[in-house]
Amino acid sequence: GRGKKRLAGSALGQVYSRMQGTAPDLDRPSDLIGLFNFINDCRNENLLLAYHDRSDGGLFTTLAEMAFAGHCGLDIQLQALDAEDNVLAALFNEELGAVIQVREKQLASVMKYAAENGLSDCVHGIAQLNDKGEISIALGENILFTQGRTELQRQWAATSYHMQSLRDNSVCAREEYDQLLDTADPGISIELSFDLNEDITAPYINVDAKPRIAVLREQGVNGQIEMGAVFDRARFEAIDVHMTDLISGRVSLSQFNALVACGGFSYGDVLGAGGGWAKSILFNPELRAQFEAYFTNPDTLTLGVCNGCQMISLLHELIPGADHWPRFVRNRSEQFEGRFTSVRVESNNSAFLEGMEGSRFPLAVAHGEGRAEFAQAGDLKKLQSGNSIGLRYADNYGEQTERYPANPNGSCDAIAGIVSQDGRVTIMMPHPERVFRASQNSWHPSDWVEDAPSMRMFRNARKWLG
Repeated sequence: GRGKKRLAGSALGQVYSRMQGTAPDLDRPSDLIGLFNFINDCRNENLLLAYHDRSDGGLFTTLAEMAFAGHCGLDIQLQALDAEDNVLAALFNEELGAVIQVREKQLASVMKYAAENGLSDCVHGIAQLNDKGEISIALGENILFTQGRTELQRQWAATSYHMQSLRDNSVCAREEYDQLLDTADPGISIELSFDLNEDITAPYINVDAKPRIAVLREQGVNGQIEMGAVFDRARFEAIDVHMTDLISGRVSLSQFNALVACGGFSYGDVLGAGGGWAKSILFNPELRAQFEAYFTNPDTLTLGVCNGCQMISLLHELIPGADHWPRFVRNRSEQFEGRFTSVRVESNNSAFLEGMEGSRFPLAVAHGEGRAEFAQAGDLKKLQSGNSIGLRYADNYGEQTERYPANPNGSCDAIAGIVSQDGRVTIMMPHPERVFRASQNSWHPSDWVEDAPSMRMFRNARKWLG
């Protein structure tokens, strides 16, 4: 912005019904190129801890949202922004610009790159973290504003909370809103019982014949590309198979060592879409016999994810050791859930989860019907006693939870994934294939080089098949 504080069209202007005046603009296009190169230079040297543009609400909104995400307090100093004449304009103008968080010991390196990209006079020190849990604003020695971060965050979230209470499950809305009161919440916490950078399929590099996996999809399914990619990386030969290929006889499951039923809006994600998919098998005698023969073959593996999890759970009568499986119904929150959530690998005999017991890491979820529901009262206990619950949803403290949103669908006993008794069939609501690379995760520890934890699942399957 180079010192400009134009307010026309801003969120502040809308609040006060003052829309006249001059709107922010890009007066020097070269500055945008400089900013892009500056950020890239800093990223390449690992100098940036956080980044947020100020185009939606201005500087105060940007800093507040960064503090909310980081669960920290901020001491904001406006002295460097020439704010004496108009503090509100300095805090709420939406001129082009961004806030970056850097380590103090690396500030000189950051400023060097700013100078190299012609931005020295655009970079200002504006805030420091504090351990008081407060957001305060000062202009020189004068403290203009101080309020607790938690209180501000609850005010910021209140409108969304009230809308969610009216639109969705009001209990879930309250659980999510009250989570803001937990000032000790550690955020995403990861614990692994294995070395995620180890490629356990390395012995198979020079093996000519790869196991063939049918990447099965139905009308509307969109997860087959990621699923094919991750199995390819795990040294499978991934084959795209549509249900019409099986129905017409062009392809047979007997040609494959493994099967994965993909997720992503089968039948347009209408309610019970996975049920419709399952019935296209159960009510077709030839298909039913083909799937039953495949499931009873002790040399095969099966994975079902999201819609595929819902579908395969309804084929339980064809699957040995799946007698007490649940079906998956509408989320407790009464809405589609698309988010990252932490899962914990439990003691189980899944071929996909071998050696991962005790690990905890985030996975993507994207479903409207993921809540496990049992037909008989004793089915859950039988699953528990048989170590057939492979994954559970976990909170940020690592404890299994039924509380929303850490448990996005309200499944009892925090069920996120289940396993057949012999471990050959594993189904889960989360999407491990969407985050198998470190770079696909919005945040990850620095020791994640190329792979994310879920990659081990697919390599386990390759190792099991030999």
